[in-house]
Amino acid sequence: MAYPTVIPTPATVCRTFRHNNAFYNDVVQGLRAQQKYLDPKYFYDAEGDVLFQQIMQCQEYYLTDCEMEIMMQQSSNIAATFNQYADSYDIVELGAGDASKSVHLLQQLLNNGTDYTYYPIDISGNVIQLLNNTLPQKLSGLKFQGLLGEYFNMLETVNQLSSRRKVLLFMGANIGNFTPTAARSFCQQLRSHLQPGDLLLTGFDLKKHPQLILHAYNDSAGITREFNFNLLRRINKELDANFDTSKFEHFPTYDPMTGACKSYLISLCNQQVRIGEDVIINFKENEPLYMEISQKYDPVEIDQLAALGGFKPITQFHDQRNWFVDCLWQAI
Repeated sequence: MAYPTVIPTPATVCRTFRHNNAFYNDVVQGLRAQQKYLDPKYFYDAEGDVLFQQIMQCQEYYLTDCEMEIMMQQSSNIAATFNQYADSYDIVELGAGDASKSVHLLQQLLNNGTDYTYYPIDISGNVIQLLNNTLPQKLSGLKFQGLLGEYFNMLETVNQLSSRRKVLLFMGANIGNFTPTAARSFCQQLRSHLQPGDLLLTGFDLKKHPQLILHAYNDSAGITREFNFNLLRRINKELDANFDTSKFEHFPTYDPMTGACKSYLISLCNQQVRIGEDVIINFKENEPLYMEISQKYDPVEIDQLAALGGFKPITQFHDQRNWFVDCLWQAI
């Protein structure tokens, strides 16, 4: 199937993703759990998207600079490696964001004359709209189709749209948003949507000095704190709740033994939070609300994850400081 180089209106390229009911159910389920939690995928409303862009610009948040260095300096090597394993393929990016890193690789593929269609997938309609508006100017001649929705649902859509081999991009250490057990399950589920020989390029934040990692999730400007609080504000706005953010404190932790960097909001007092007309959630003083994890890996753990997920490691691309790695795997 051929696609125009200029994107049609978003309504024609996006698959509608309506999540209000799911949002409510997931929030209530998490807050009623014995150990309260919120699903981090809901961080990304319009305000959350802006805050995350600001986080990526923070001096302490080294991850973006590390992977940007890889994309800017090694895209030719990455593209050449793709072509060693596939002569015809499409690029599918999970959680594309603003594509500021992957755009370097996409441009390299265009320079090489590679015939591909780019399918950015994101849960945020604001992101898909941004890509609709900006990619035609950044990448002349690019064929692409933005898909709005959950990863696996949209992968099924991509497989219906194109039978070509797939090269998946999962950038930004997003694999770290899962615990190791959940990451294994995610990779296995991802593999079930791929054909043998399909490729996956995924980023991992490597274990390093604990203080460097902790600073990245507790920036001096307080943007990460506001990013966490914004989810409470979103729940207030969209689900008619009454969270008072002044009664919570942002609390990040890092365990260098396990590699788990976690963020919590700590209740500063005994309090009740109402959601809608019927749901009352009780918080005790000092009770934690688990917000997200950013898991760090060493090379052995990365290779183990590939094998358990149904992939074969092909090669790795490191930044100069060896703080971050983009790993290329092949589905087996």
